[in-house]
Amino acid sequence: MKNSKRGFVPMSHGISLSKSQYPTELDELKRMSSIPYASAIGSIMYAMISTRPNVAYALSMCGRFQANLGEAHWIGAKSILKYLRGTKGLFLVYEGERELVIEGYTDASFQTDIDDYRSYSGYIFRLNETVVS
Repeated sequence: MKNSKRGFVPMSHGISLSKSQYPTELDELKRMSSIPYASAIGSIMYAMISTRPNVAYALSMCGRFQANLGEAHWIGAKSILKYLRGTKGLFLVYEGERELVIEGYTDASFQTDIDDYRSYSGYIFRLNETVVS
């Protein structure tokens, strides 16, 4: 990852991760078992909680496949890491307004999980025009 290209978005549009991408061949299972996927997901989660809430959706899509990951899942996690590497100079800045302004937004999608037909919802809270959750 040290010499990788820098990413512009945490997860590209149109990428769909599912259970159908699990490895089926024995050699692929062995190769995927040596990949530090859970460690990468944990590192991304630490960054998300600390300073980078903008990767939450991409992380939730990749984090579901820790038990049995395939190559597509690992590529998804690496794309988040590339994005974080490319945007490491960016950080949260709270404006110095005297009055605190809190805004909240929410959205939901209906049955977008192609494996289990679950719906997803999300939210964002801003404090003086800066995302905090």
